[in-house]
Amino acid sequence: MKNIQLVIFDMAGTAINEDNVVYKTLAQALQQYGFEVPLEMVLELGAGKEKRQAIVDILASMLPQPASDEQVNRIHAAFQQLLDRAYEENPMSVFEGVAKLLPILRAHDIKVGFNTGYQREVAELILAKVGLTVGVDLDVLVTATEAQRGRPAPDMIDLVCEQVNVPAAQSLKVGDSAIDIEEGRNAGVALAVGITTGAQTRGQLQQAEPDAVIDDMLELLSLLELPTHEA
Repeated sequence: MKNIQLVIFDMAGTAINEDNVVYKTLAQALQQYGFEVPLEMVLELGAGKEKRQAIVDILASMLPQPASDEQVNRIHAAFQQLLDRAYEENPMSVFEGVAKLLPILRAHDIKVGFNTGYQREVAELILAKVGLTVGVDLDVLVTATEAQRGRPAPDMIDLVCEQVNVPAAQSLKVGDSAIDIEEGRNAGVALAVGITTGAQTRGQLQQAEPDAVIDDMLELLSLLELPTHEA
């Protein structure tokens, strides 16, 4: 058995059910500036990334030359405004399996970390909206604000591990996009797991060669060799 002492969750589409509102909003912001981008393309190219980088990568697939900083900044500013409104109007919740799993992990002295391509202000707003509290339901939150580099660089996982004093080699990362899995690999986690509740399909996740792909977060119990009856 791998001695897992820390589970690191991505937020949107992994721990938090927000019906891909972030990526729908990103597509809307791009459309405001004349880029007709289907949601599937946004999910494929932008899932799991810091959102400014997602815009850069999506535009790179559409334009013969890299987009200017000014163009990216305008689209990102529109995205932030649209997202603020979307969060007020759209319901979101903790996935049922996650809500059941978090207290089980903490009861077994397994640390819980969240990391996200959101900026801290947005991430904290989401946690407050769904009723999760750092220090109660999870041990640490690390966001794109604190990381020098976004995914797939390991910076956010490194910060989570540092803050709870658990090495990556005793950690599990779970996320709904291939870039979450790549991030875990680059950080040297013991297990990198994909989940099909969010941005990407099982096939897209498997391209990143995860240790497992699950459909429900409670499937982690068997990977962690914890009693399933506790759920």
